[in-house]
Amino acid sequence: MASGKTSKAVRSARSSVVISKPTPWGTIAAIMVIVLFAGGVFGYAYYKWDAKRDKENALAAYTPSESNQDPSDKIPGIVKVDYSNARGHVTELQRVAYDKLPPFGGPHDGVWADCNGVVYSQPVRNENMVHPLEHGAVWVAYNPDQVTGPALDTLKTKVEGQTYLMLSPYPSLDKPVSLQSWGHQLKVDSVDDPRIDQFIRALRTNPYQHPEVGGTCDPSPGTWNNASPPPFVGTPPPPDAVPMTFNTPESGTPATSDTGTPAPSGDATAPGTPAPTTQPTG
Repeated sequence: MASGKTSKAVRSARSSVVISKPTPWGTIAAIMVIVLFAGGVFGYAYYKWDAKRDKENALAAYTPSESNQDPSDKIPGIVKVDYSNARGHVTELQRVAYDKLPPFGGPHDGVWADCNGVVYSQPVRNENMVHPLEHGAVWVAYNPDQVTGPALDTLKTKVEGQTYLMLSPYPSLDKPVSLQSWGHQLKVDSVDDPRIDQFIRALRTNPYQHPEVGGTCDPSPGTWNNASPPPFVGTPPPPDAVPMTFNTPESGTPATSDTGTPAPSGDATAPGTPAPTTQPTG
């Protein structure tokens, strides 16, 4: 009998031990942290996806198509100029008397700036920056006195590594940001203005709005150095600057000087200046 009582007492003691075992709050807390972290990651991913979807939906109306050949017409503040008869090539020693600043069409250097998502840290010569617009690129220019720090980072994020886009400072720009494509310009006061994305979507490589569809953003070998591009010239053009009427013969209208003298045929350069032997075509 004593043995039975002893066994019962042992079982009772064991039961007491099991019943009084402490709750594993540390394990529970760790599991909760993991669950909350996973939920946060999923929630953030969904938020980003949802934001991207909303952005795409908002930009859908600015996607070019055969029935919507110039979606930029929907953008308030857009400026448009027909430069179809002003496409002559100039040399590195010449300047063009541009009618708009920054320019967004007209005669330009035969050497084009690299427009494969390049962020230029210094101002670049107008004549070289206009040429990529003819190929379908968008040039984002900004006033370096007004756009700095996080605001500049916002522009860099839009441009860096994106084909047919380029970014550069533009001294004395009359607005913080100016966007250029061939024959189109938009100036805005903030890097967060939604019209920036609208402009890029509507006009970057839009085959209905630039004259050289399929033109490359890759400069001809040996013609361009991103680290040391031709410098920007901010002074007014001289009296002998190439006029906006200068055009290549193959564009439809023979190029002439201010006095009406026909320009050379072929890859035309501005009147009175020999074409360099290494001049690429664009």
